[in-house]
Amino acid sequence: MTFDTRGLLLLTTALCAATAASAQDSEPTFLGTLRIEGAAAQSLLGNTEITEQDIEHRNPATVADVFAGESSVTVSGGAAMAQKVMVNGIEESLLSVTIDGARQNKGAFHHTGNVLLDPALLKSVEVSEGLAPADAGPGALAGALAYTTKDARDLLDPGDPFGGTLTFSGGGNGTGLRSNLALFGQQGGLEWLLSGTRQRGDDYRDGDGDTVDGTGAELDDYIVKLAYTTASGKRLAFSASQTEDTGPRASQGGYIRADFGGLTSAARPTEIIGGYARRSSYTLTYTDEAPMGWFAPTAQLTYNEQEVDVGAVSGVNYSLSGTIKNEFQLANGTLTAGLDMFDEGAKATEGTSGSESHRNLGLFVQARQDLTDRVSVSYGARYDYQWFDGVNDADFEDGGFSLNGAVDVVLTDALTLNAGLASTFGGYALGEAALINVRGTDWTYDGFGTSHSNAARIGLRYETGPWAVSGALFQTEITNINAVLPSGGDRGAQADMVSRGFDGSVAYTGTRGFVRLNYTHANVELDDDTISGTSYYLGRPVGSIAALEAGYDIRDNWRIGGTAEIALENDATDPDLPSYEVLDLYTTYHPAALAGLELRLDVKNVFDARYASRSSDGLDSTGSVIPLYEPGRTALVTATMRF
Repeated sequence: MTFDTRGLLLLTTALCAATAASAQDSEPTFLGTLRIEGAAAQSLLGNTEITEQDIEHRNPATVADVFAGESSVTVSGGAAMAQKVMVNGIEESLLSVTIDGARQNKGAFHHTGNVLLDPALLKSVEVSEGLAPADAGPGALAGALAYTTKDARDLLDPGDPFGGTLTFSGGGNGTGLRSNLALFGQQGGLEWLLSGTRQRGDDYRDGDGDTVDGTGAELDDYIVKLAYTTASGKRLAFSASQTEDTGPRASQGGYIRADFGGLTSAARPTEIIGGYARRSSYTLTYTDEAPMGWFAPTAQLTYNEQEVDVGAVSGVNYSLSGTIKNEFQLANGTLTAGLDMFDEGAKATEGTSGSESHRNLGLFVQARQDLTDRVSVSYGARYDYQWFDGVNDADFEDGGFSLNGAVDVVLTDALTLNAGLASTFGGYALGEAALINVRGTDWTYDGFGTSHSNAARIGLRYETGPWAVSGALFQTEITNINAVLPSGGDRGAQADMVSRGFDGSVAYTGTRGFVRLNYTHANVELDDDTISGTSYYLGRPVGSIAALEAGYDIRDNWRIGGTAEIALENDATDPDLPSYEVLDLYTTYHPAALAGLELRLDVKNVFDARYASRSSDGLDSTGSVIPLYEPGRTALVTATMRF
């Protein structure tokens, strides 16, 4: 199949021009916030937003802390470089992951995570489970994860020219000391923000009091943000960030396996060696925040790298991506249309050699409309064309369409039906950078091709007074997934995976507090069998998980709360995955005499349970793998001064 890039650009121009002309001819007026974009509707469709308030309550020091209280999103444990995010048991490398709208490439080694992230300035996270809109970007086979960080204007009152936050936290069980300093200002349309985080700690102990080697925190994170907004609302923003994990990590046979507690083989004992993981990102964004008429553009260009050095091998993944889009106002909603691209690569840098490159050009359109007072819809399409260059002169190109649609129907004053479908072209996938042609085994590409997914979700929500109850059935099926971690160098080997199950939630929100119970059952299969705990770049057998979150304001300046996670026994694996229960509690206090000061006490794993997160690697490989157990009871004190 051949493809003319100029033809796609002309088609994009024609589409935007035609839509603009239609918008001008009909003189539409936007009627207000769309119900299909409302939090309740999106939550039932699997599009959960973790808000700024949620993040503040959870006081995250790791990505795992960000998703505490969420049953559908699980995170493996250990040091920062080891943590992987799973959505309904599907690994994040099969989702579209963005930070402030900027596309992120996946990690470079299977015993480390994909997107190294420090949550110090995190504002919100949007999670799309299986049903990603066309404007979420390419490759959203199992949905999307969209992280948003704070700008200076999020931290300052209008007219306030300068401010800052200083945070210190420390505690026992290897926590060590974590500190963050952020300074920010605004003046005459100009904004700036500087932030630095440093954490140093020792190896922690699990619930049995055993030290888990190679888990000590050694994290550094730096962020610079600049922006200028004109009087007419034209905004140009630049951000640069770098996150590093440089701690000593557990290795066997010369390879760091930060996701394992160790191996049972006496021939490969655990040794502690220096590890390295880095994510660097640079993003330039233009938006019109006060558009006149039909022209409301957004343009973004970003470059990021994910690098790891894991002893015997190292590698780097890079991504250059860009998006140009416009949101058109219709009489009953909006239509977003645009063009996006990426140029990505995976390169081995030590211990072996070789590289792969992957390019994509996409055209998309997404409409969101209130058809009546009771029926709202979201629907869209995109077309992507990709080029792939492998090692040993292996070249491929192909393209495909993606379609999605969702409906929100008000049945009664309290009961609403939601349903959605998505068919997504995933395309090619880069291999693991650190292991390209490893041990002299040349990678081959016989049968190499493009992946595709089909996803469906249907559910009901009931809301009356302070109560909200919802439940939804879901299924995400991904076919022809290329071997990112090839056995014997066979990159053309393909696999099919499906995650199906149920999401449910019961919540009570009062004037001074809330309590929310989430439950997810995800049955994850790979080639018609229950997926294993070492199916890297694919998923994990998470089974059934319940998550509880609550908070209550005893006084205006004194709050108590906590989260709990209960994982039920999963007998679909061999051996069975054991159940566990873990409870975290906290209290915050704002002294009336010291404006801007917040004191917080966290007690994590209150009952000192010995457990490994259900999404951790190798839990069903007890004959060869020692699971990476989570920290036992840990007390943590945090002081934050805002000035």
